[in-house]
Amino acid sequence: MTDRTDLPTLASPDDDPWIWLEEIEGQRATAWVDGRTADTVRRFGGPRRDAEAAALAALMDRPDKIPGVTRRGEHLYNFWQDAANPRGLWRRTTLASYLRPAPDWEIVLDVDALARAEGEDWVYAGAAVEPERRERAILRLSRGGSDAVVLREFDVPSRGFVAGGFAAPEAKGGTAWVDRDTLLLFTTLPSASGVETSTRSGYSRTVRLWRRGSAIADAPVVFAVDAASMAAQAFVDRSGAEPRIWFTEAIAFFDHAGWLGDPSGPKHRLDLPTDAQWDVHGDVLLVKPRTPFGVSGRTHPPDTLLAFPLSGFLAGERSCDVLFEPAPRRSLEAFFWTGDRLVLSVLDDLVPRFALLSRAGDRWERRDLDMLPSVGVVDLRTLDAEAEDSDGTLVVSSQDPVTPSRTMLFQAFGDGPFPSPTVVKASPAGFDASGLVVTRHEAVSTDGERIPYTQTGPAGDTGDAPVHLSGYGGFAVSTLPHYRLAAGKLWLERGGTTVTANIRGGGEFGTRWHEAGRREGKRLAHDDFAAVAADLVRRGVTRPGRIAAEGGSNGGLLIANMLTRYPERFGALFCTIPLIDMRRYSKLLAGASWVAEYGDPDVPEDWAFLGPLSAYHAAEPGRPYPPTLIATTRRDDRVHPGHARKMAAKLQAMGYPAHLYEPAAGGHGYGKDNAERAAFVALGYGFLRRSIGWEG
Repeated sequence: MTDRTDLPTLASPDDDPWIWLEEIEGQRATAWVDGRTADTVRRFGGPRRDAEAAALAALMDRPDKIPGVTRRGEHLYNFWQDAANPRGLWRRTTLASYLRPAPDWEIVLDVDALARAEGEDWVYAGAAVEPERRERAILRLSRGGSDAVVLREFDVPSRGFVAGGFAAPEAKGGTAWVDRDTLLLFTTLPSASGVETSTRSGYSRTVRLWRRGSAIADAPVVFAVDAASMAAQAFVDRSGAEPRIWFTEAIAFFDHAGWLGDPSGPKHRLDLPTDAQWDVHGDVLLVKPRTPFGVSGRTHPPDTLLAFPLSGFLAGERSCDVLFEPAPRRSLEAFFWTGDRLVLSVLDDLVPRFALLSRAGDRWERRDLDMLPSVGVVDLRTLDAEAEDSDGTLVVSSQDPVTPSRTMLFQAFGDGPFPSPTVVKASPAGFDASGLVVTRHEAVSTDGERIPYTQTGPAGDTGDAPVHLSGYGGFAVSTLPHYRLAAGKLWLERGGTTVTANIRGGGEFGTRWHEAGRREGKRLAHDDFAAVAADLVRRGVTRPGRIAAEGGSNGGLLIANMLTRYPERFGALFCTIPLIDMRRYSKLLAGASWVAEYGDPDVPEDWAFLGPLSAYHAAEPGRPYPPTLIATTRRDDRVHPGHARKMAAKLQAMGYPAHLYEPAAGGHGYGKDNAERAAFVALGYGFLRRSIGWEG
């Protein structure tokens, strides 16, 4: 490491000598990035990386992996990628066929063939299927994996695009079917009305009623939000006697407003706190507040789930039933409808629990689903795309760090005892897990909070274990110890240890846990991660130079802060698709939509706590920074690649061992197909192993 004295002087946080690297396709910027990427591949690529990437891609592409399915009418739909179909097949089968070891699949769309025929870098980004006859779909096609998509109407029976059908050029947004000839469209494309169509976050500001045969620009705007809001959207609710249209304004990331309306626009606003999550099914309005919520003379704590009669609520009545009450380490992870029954997914001190609720006259009946797995990571969802079509069939997925996923079917309808779920598919092992043990521990953070983490590796503490530590800590996203092919094949199988940290800012213990790691608390979330690293040393598992840490997106901000705030606790860092420049993040791509999570850098009071967490500004010469690989993708139109580029440039100018990797495609991810994803990950793991002096 060299202490450079000829670096540009930063007189203020707005001085940015590397701002030219924000020109994503700029000639000077791309030449610099391509040169640094090539250097990184020369240093950490080669035959070994290629072999590991090939082995990992083969596991991702293996023909006996579990095909995830969603039922629409008589068919179960699946999107499948393998070595022969790297971009993927949209396909379908029947339930009877799916239950066989080798289902018979009908190919609905071959994305590789489409990309070849049209000369486009198409990535399948989903389909909105017309729910009545299920014969038409609006396909979402992304170039290189970006969030912006092209919309095109597709006829499922004939397997072709509809001549003269609905079609929209590349933009951020989506659609909802009103009927076979009418869509609700939310897009940033221009409108003839002259209304500005994009919010400051880069999402749609309007909802338009788009009728077949009309131009997008001429589609009337039926709903619009303020430019300072995040986005406008709408959906059609078919759970009642007649279809209903709900319009939503995403005011900020955790604040939404909703209106009941019709194709002409919103009519009745839901009188709810904007921070409350809500859902409607039939005549039931579910409300889950983020802050104390007073109703009918009682104040309910955050994360309580309340059920109101929708018709009564719209008429001004406020009687409700309490369906779930939280506890300090017990949170409602998710809820969903299957037919007219409600399923609750709960994390009780990180242990998965489930319950089925149904309305019986004027009260709710609850049945705990104790026959479902309660060890490891368990996900529960309805098989059907539309809850109102459900016959009560639920899909159960169960896994842990050393046990690959199993898919089970469970029948939630019936009055007798529930049967045990039936295993219908099981993933093959992707790595040798013999001798590995999974244990849970807790570190103590800077303010005394207990931070859980899950450790997987060989039994016994050596004091020198090569540890791969990962975390996220943001946006109320729970980070749970899944079965991970890359970590297993490229780390655990070689004798290493992996650790998943449940730091604050996530949703593992509900809103309390998230709020503690949001805005001013983001510093504590980062302290939590560093505390886990220190606890691994305290327990005699390893030493700092053998800890390799990885995080992406918001987790990339985490890793960048480990570099600048806790460099002495790590041997190497892998920072992917990251936020790093917190001074300019809100001005880059979708960054304005995250102000609720981080704070507003243009507000002096917010910059006072954001500044120290802006690793781009905090990085300075003469510190013991460990080797760092910063990786992004050029087609990421969510988190600007300039974050990674500028941080790498600044660190390299200071003489630190910092490296940049930026492939051309991938969007806000690691690649558009399994080969690209495997290459990205194999490069990162190889870098981490070499940097901590361990090849396995």
